[in-house]
Amino acid sequence: MASEKIPSKRELEYLIQARYGLIYVVSPEEERVERAIKEIGGRRQRKVFAWSITNGFESLDGGSSYSDIRDPLRALDFITKFEDDAVFIMRDFHPFMKDPSVVRKLRDCARHFKENDYNLHIVLLAATFAAPAEVEKELAVVDYDLPERDELEEIVWQVAQSVPDSVHLAVKSDPELREVVVETALGLTADEAKSVFAKSLVKTRDFDVDTIMAEKKGIIRKSGILEFYETDSRFSDVGGLEVLKGWLKKRKSSFSRDARDFGLPAPKGLLLIGVPGCGKSLTAKAIGAMWHMPLLRLDVGKIFGSLVGSSEENIRKAIKTAEAVAPSILWLDELEKGFSGTQSSGQTDGGTTSRVFSTFITWLQEKKSSVFVIATANNVQALPPELLRKGRFDEIFFVDLPNSKEREEIFNIHIKKKKRDSGSIDVSALVAASQQFVGAEIEQAVISALFDAYEDGKAELSTERLLKSVEEIVPLAYTMKEMIDGMREWAKSRARRASAVEAEKDESERRKLEI
Repeated sequence: MASEKIPSKRELEYLIQARYGLIYVVSPEEERVERAIKEIGGRRQRKVFAWSITNGFESLDGGSSYSDIRDPLRALDFITKFEDDAVFIMRDFHPFMKDPSVVRKLRDCARHFKENDYNLHIVLLAATFAAPAEVEKELAVVDYDLPERDELEEIVWQVAQSVPDSVHLAVKSDPELREVVVETALGLTADEAKSVFAKSLVKTRDFDVDTIMAEKKGIIRKSGILEFYETDSRFSDVGGLEVLKGWLKKRKSSFSRDARDFGLPAPKGLLLIGVPGCGKSLTAKAIGAMWHMPLLRLDVGKIFGSLVGSSEENIRKAIKTAEAVAPSILWLDELEKGFSGTQSSGQTDGGTTSRVFSTFITWLQEKKSSVFVIATANNVQALPPELLRKGRFDEIFFVDLPNSKEREEIFNIHIKKKKRDSGSIDVSALVAASQQFVGAEIEQAVISALFDAYEDGKAELSTERLLKSVEEIVPLAYTMKEMIDGMREWAKSRARRASAVEAEKDESERRKLEI
């Protein structure tokens, strides 16, 4: 069983208590981390200083400051000669570690701390990790966590209390709304949360979830790898797939604190395999709308950079961004195309694809964050077998050709979306004529019939026009028959069906195709 993750603040205190000399803290939240170190220093009887290239050494606990020591080498020399227990926070020190003299001096400091009678610690604090190989083994690295629910709830309460009592705020009296606001703000830094709450109050005179979500979009946009996918798709736009819909509805509220208290784990993810055009991608878009969670699309092609090591860093950055805005949905479309060639990666790309894939599936197996991964694939034969191992995804669903009931539902959906009344159309005749059609082909038939109606003097959409469009389409099921048969055979014992058990009539349709 995997051990529970230690909170960053506690881990930092353990390292200081254990006399680690060099600690690298990765965080954009300078003030929040320094505040935590100051508290630790107070408990462990250590003075706390913060150094920067602009201000030299500044005491954080009321002691003497040394603002004239701004040179990095002089600063390290000052630390080695300091005669008291102390923690020295070095702000944005990583650019100076390109200098061999600074690197050597850091290593000298590490050795000196082990031999010294005083408890001295250097904490390198920066928003990104960048350390030369020479000092990597000397460093203890802490990726400082963003504010958790309790801390964000405290910030919500502080901001709410700063508003005059004459202004009614629902979050003061409605604990459910307060939890929704906190959930939506997860992934923001403490300062970002304070700012967006204040912006929300100015804009709407309350804590507005849409305003907070817009702030998250900005974070995702900055990552450059993930795309915040805005969609107006709803599950009412997805025809059929009742088993899959039921599975998703059961897990809709499983990301809440109440579900955690009940003992439910956060759902890991879902793999949808099946015939192209049968609604896999549409389902991914609809989940984001149904669960009211940000839908992040990961373009695997953007991960693979030209610089050595950049691809591995990109996948880690994408994962970190998705976790930062959790609870969220991470969508990987046509997964087999992004990770094809993992077996031959060592010969074709120096093992880059294999390493990126390994990083992804290890995270998928071990992740504890509320990031729900939904991956879609059309060609099951191209998927690496490691991906299909139990534990990677909660469930693997097979999306087959829609049966007659589902085709009827899909026709009604697309006719309604085009602002036409399906009551005046013989949908049963269309269902009979569209055997083995996928959802995308049904949509195209409706669009094609509309083009014909428009060309014919903006005439009404009729059954005859739709039947003509249906007859002109050669279904994918005929042109890709062997591939579809292979997928069905594979799915019999390896995946759940996304649709309810098909009627006998549809089985006869399938047999007709096989003849």
